[in-house]
Amino acid sequence: MTDPLLALRPWEAPEVTSWGRLAAHAVDRRAGALSLDGDWRFQLLPVPDAPVGGAWSSACVPGAWTMQSAGADDLPQYTNVRMPFPDVPPGSPADNPTGVYERELDIPADWSGRRIVLQVGAAESVLLVHVDGRPVGISKDSHLAAEFDLTGVVRAGERSVLRLTVVKWSDASHIEDQDHWWHAGITRSVLLYATDPLHLADVTVRAGYDGGLRVDCRVRDARGALPAGWYVSADLTDQLLSQDSEFDRLNTEDERVSDFLGEARIQTTVPEVRTWNAETPELYDLTVRLHRPDGTVADTSRHRIGFRDVEIAGRDLLLNGERVFIRGVNRHDFHPLTGRTVTRDDMRADLVLLKRFGFNAIRTSHYPCDPALYDLADELGFYVVDEADIESHDHAHEIADDPRYLNAFVDRVSRMVLRDKNHPSVIVWSLGNESDYGANHDAAAGWVRRHDPTRPIQYEGAAKLDWAATDDASDIACPMYAPIEDCVAHALSGRQTRPLIQCEYSHAMGNSNGTLADHWAAIESTPGLQGGFIWEFWDHGILQRVSDGRPAGRAGAGLYDNGVTAPGHRWAYGGDFGETIHDGAFVADGVVFPDRTPKPALYEHREIAAPVRIECYRHEGIVLGNHQHFRGLDWLSGTWELSLADGRTLTAPAELPHLRPGETAAVPLPFAVPCDGGETWLTLRVTTAEDLPWAPRGTEVCVPQVRLRGPSVSRDVPVEGVVRVDDEGLLLHPLLTAGPTLSLWRAPTDNDELGGTAPRRRTWGLDALVRKAVSVRRDDGRVTVDAEYAGTAGVVRHRQVLTPVEGGILIAEEAELPEEFDDVARVGSVFETVGGLDLLEWFGQGPWESYPDRSAGAPVGHHAVPVDELFTPYLRPQESGGRHGVRRFTLSAPDATGLEVELDEPRQVSVTRFRAEDLTAATHHDGLVPRPGCIVHVDAAHRGLGTASCGPDTSASYLISPGVHRWSWTLRVH
Repeated sequence: MTDPLLALRPWEAPEVTSWGRLAAHAVDRRAGALSLDGDWRFQLLPVPDAPVGGAWSSACVPGAWTMQSAGADDLPQYTNVRMPFPDVPPGSPADNPTGVYERELDIPADWSGRRIVLQVGAAESVLLVHVDGRPVGISKDSHLAAEFDLTGVVRAGERSVLRLTVVKWSDASHIEDQDHWWHAGITRSVLLYATDPLHLADVTVRAGYDGGLRVDCRVRDARGALPAGWYVSADLTDQLLSQDSEFDRLNTEDERVSDFLGEARIQTTVPEVRTWNAETPELYDLTVRLHRPDGTVADTSRHRIGFRDVEIAGRDLLLNGERVFIRGVNRHDFHPLTGRTVTRDDMRADLVLLKRFGFNAIRTSHYPCDPALYDLADELGFYVVDEADIESHDHAHEIADDPRYLNAFVDRVSRMVLRDKNHPSVIVWSLGNESDYGANHDAAAGWVRRHDPTRPIQYEGAAKLDWAATDDASDIACPMYAPIEDCVAHALSGRQTRPLIQCEYSHAMGNSNGTLADHWAAIESTPGLQGGFIWEFWDHGILQRVSDGRPAGRAGAGLYDNGVTAPGHRWAYGGDFGETIHDGAFVADGVVFPDRTPKPALYEHREIAAPVRIECYRHEGIVLGNHQHFRGLDWLSGTWELSLADGRTLTAPAELPHLRPGETAAVPLPFAVPCDGGETWLTLRVTTAEDLPWAPRGTEVCVPQVRLRGPSVSRDVPVEGVVRVDDEGLLLHPLLTAGPTLSLWRAPTDNDELGGTAPRRRTWGLDALVRKAVSVRRDDGRVTVDAEYAGTAGVVRHRQVLTPVEGGILIAEEAELPEEFDDVARVGSVFETVGGLDLLEWFGQGPWESYPDRSAGAPVGHHAVPVDELFTPYLRPQESGGRHGVRRFTLSAPDATGLEVELDEPRQVSVTRFRAEDLTAATHHDGLVPRPGCIVHVDAAHRGLGTASCGPDTSASYLISPGVHRWSWTLRVH
């Protein structure tokens, strides 16, 4: 007998978006439900209609089979734009892995007479449901729950067999072509719950910041027409709302129709309401009850609601009437051990970390996230752009107007809205991502605007055609990776008609996020610009066992820490699972490592999002400003630090002024600045004053800083002595194994490689310069070394003048770059030390990594870090570990002996265990072997990082021009 679900062949039928699936709703049924999570019997078939037979293995639900041993023949695959198979829409490949999950269902005896519903949280990409071999339903959309009424196929007190069949590839895969790993399986929880036959089918809450509250209830009776006398009531925290709203009975002549709808509305005004926003996310507990005629409760729906309004006024997005900056990040559901399956604790940890680093907004790229994320965003305070599960990147133009996909577009957008509409955190609906623009988008936008006029819509594909348009499917101009100069020009053009908030900017791949502070300086000073969403939160590295090339899975817990994996494991990216179609490390583009360790770029964001800032320094004091939108500074405390060039740091408690949002105030200097002592910096170390849901008391929030006095001028005076050099003019020194030579090459960052600058530098031969034509002159102890460094496209002339000075050697250098070398990575010196020098101490910016165009988050001060902790383990090895603005540093052994370097002016310095060629050659960190000594770079100039792997490069001010570059430094033993 032919299975009717298989007969539909839903994996190749775009017109079949569902069959037997219940309508989406906002009634949370998790409370009181039976969890079906755990180990299920599992078979992986080669095609959907292959017979089920033979031995069963076991698979964990929720979980992707691509991350489990049960899916040994089907591993993760990463592609960005291109599909992982050649079939064009709506086709899917003939080889189509299909997972069959089975388990017993024991229906509670006390569910007799009740309506029984199965909820599958997410299945990728086609779900077919059977009970005892009987067909129940079909669902597509890999990131929204599917519910099915099992009342007619199970019996209370009896056991049934539930089978969930998941087909990996389908027509739907073409609109789930998102920039992350391809997985398959049941990736969110499976629940079974029961309701009264007459139940709350949906609840819509509208709560305004003026205290107005409207609750619309939709009721369905599985037995037929609604009986008379039923009513609803609601409690808001401990305030009883109106309860005299009785359902209107529908006029019908056909009593045999199984489903009837009723509607009821409760309205009230809450006095002295506490409004919701991301800074003060005030929530109320709303309980909606459905009553039988005798007053007993038939059904209950509980919600945590926030009173707030969202509107667009001209070119401003307003929250509760205030123009707010959107300091956002794009976020996938991701875990390095379980793929797309995440727990509530995982999600809380994500949001807590983001909150601590100054983010206030999330874009759910590129699908609706697990429902718990929205509860947490409500609670912790985040603005959410909720994005539908639509991306057709490889075939965007064809699908946008393809009527075969019309139902899928409207279905995915509408079901997202129906599920998430009651969350105050959701302030914007997104129609999807990178799917061109066509009639299918307009149809989905029309449905949203009719159903939920309380929120704006955005869609980059519509808005990119004309940022100033007013007649497309986007209420917000939300470009991707637009140069900030273009954004400012648009805002100043007089043509701007709507807010400009970039849906993606500052691509965080590898050592990146250059010019982030410049970007935000422009946003904060330009009306019409309101922020954007960094791409993205995670590096999507999967923990991989190197021995067999498989994901470590759940057994890998504890095998990583601070971005570094245990021996025998590594972070896998595209191509590491044997796949031939992939996009490499482009999946590693987050501001955190796969274990959620912050990358240095997060500290940059934390500082540019600081709630309290030092506006300026005047002789009579410091001017502080409150840069929040809704709250004062009473939740913060502070400590003043005075950093002196002689190595001292003074501290004093700070009393923060009472400032309303946007206000400034002058406060007296906490210290008398010494009359001498050279360069002096004042830092305000700001921490939380009390325990918060996202941070315990004392958590650092920001460290604004101002320079009170510049450096004093000092010059080394030559003394009698001898500088020892070898026959090639290289310095001989007891603590150096290789004397200083010219360096123009850095191990290419992802931005260098994908942005095209590294390939250019290779054509110039900068990765393999040849030092030649060396001449050495001696003059009263001073040694002058002239050399030429030849590439394939030019010659660099380099001079070193080595002069004995008190306690050491002054090394003055000059390099002349030819016109051909118009964009080198660095100009400076590199030398290598003996082993045992394991501690770096410096006066400059730190303590974390910083670069010329990403240094706002690294305060100037005295810092000390072990050498092995200076290196930043970006998933693909590359230039990392640099410190910007270094004035002097020491490298010392445990007995405090070592070397000291004094720089002529603040310079870029890096100290690692790896040469640039070591990093350039490696593809993963398990292929790197640390050298015993230190490789030290002292750069006269270092190129900015930019974000050119997917976005604008660094700005011109951070490039290195041809011509003459001069720098000097003093090397001493200490």
